[in-house]
Parts: sequence; C-alpha cells; structure tokens
Amino acid sequence: MTAVDVAAVAVGDELPPLELRITRADLVRYAGASGDFNPIHWNNRTAAEVGLPGVIAHGMLTMALAGRLVTRWVGDPAAVRSYGVRFTRPVVVPDDDEGALLELTGKVAEVRESDIDGARIARVDLTARFDGKTVLGRASAEVTLPA
Repeated sequence: MTAVDVAAVAVGDELPPLELRITRADLVRYAGASGDFNPIHWNNRTAAEVGLPGVIAHGMLTMALAGRLVTRWVGDPAAVRSYGVRFTRPVVVPDDDEGALLELTGKVAEVRESDIDGARIARVDLTARFDGKTVLGRASAEVTLPA
C-alpha cells in the first residue's frame, strides 16, 4: 500500500513525522544482527572510558531508523534509489525501560524526472533529533515515486 499520493508530491511537502524509541534491548538485537559488538554500545564503563556520555546507539541503527521515515512514506523500501547521512552526534541510550527518543522529520527538497528511465524521483531531506539536537547531518534519500 502506498502511503503517499505520488501524483501530488511537490517540493516543500513534509513527511508525516515519526518518533521511535531505542532501548538497550534494541542495541543487543542490532549487535547480533550486524555483528557489531563494540562495548560502547552496551557497557557504561567502556563508554565512559572513551569519553562518551553513556552507552550509544550504533550509528548505522540510527541511520536505518531514519530511513524508515522515507520507506513508510513512499510505501516501498525498494523505491529507495540512494540514501546517505553523516553522523554528527551520538544517541545516548539510558539503561531503563523507555530508552532514547529519536524524532524524525523529512521534507521533499526536489522532484524531477529521471534521465535514464523517465521515472519521477523525489529527493527527501531528513532530520533526526535526539534530546533536541540533530544527530545526522546531510541526511538525504532519493526515491522513485510509484507510477
């Protein structure tokens, strides 16, 4: 099911915001799936020893969760043509039941026709915030809008 009226997509359109919680249990599951068992993602002492304010979420997990905003909007993960971010701040995940709140927003920055296949392509600029601060920089995805 497509989540957006693709015929009406225009520059300046805002994607429906998404709020997600990241818990320590999520970090454990992600570590198992990715093979990234770096102790900064599960051990408070190690995180403190390297100068972090606490255990932090994996950057690629944060990136993936931000990508969910786009795939939810366009309705098809396969529509994503490209996606990139810069990691600017860590998401500190407390050892409690609530975890860290990741606030995601997006805005259509460009709509164009592909030179290759004539498909309509939208570039979406994303913002990911934790604790009121941006945690991803230059976050942008290009998606093919369904016909």
